[in-house]
Amino acid sequence: MDFYTFLQLLTVSIIATAAMTWFSYFMSKQFQELYKEPVLLSFVLSKFKMESSVKSEKTMGWLLHFLIGFLFVFVYHVLWVRDILPISILSALLLGAISGIIGIISWMFIFKISNHQPQIDFKGYYLQLFFAHLIFGITATAFYSLSLTFLILAKTYVTI
Repeated sequence: MDFYTFLQLLTVSIIATAAMTWFSYFMSKQFQELYKEPVLLSFVLSKFKMESSVKSEKTMGWLLHFLIGFLFVFVYHVLWVRDILPISILSALLLGAISGIIGIISWMFIFKISNHQPQIDFKGYYLQLFFAHLIFGITATAFYSLSLTFLILAKTYVTI
């Protein structure tokens, strides 16, 4: 992967993860529930008894959340570059749905291995998580598609 592609994927993943996170925060506020993935990740990290401050656990929760978003976008990129899936609204929904299912299963596993059972409506959390990943998939696909033009221009006119 060249530098430009890395920047493209990093930018797309930050935008898509931010959109998904905004949705989760919005749903948390609407339903008065804790549906905030970075916050839940920091709580889980605190259960592993690592010698770290609350601030660094929160920071690690956010970084981990965005790193996972980058990994999802990287997989999407591979699927698109190898022509396994077209860049389309249908594939955006499919990738978002698959990502949502992976996210739900992952959170079930995380809660189980960490013995962290937050006082949340799990059914509601998993439902909003699924829709948050649909938003992630749609946003990632849209911005990836837009970024292709910028990538072509950057590779043509900018040298690093």
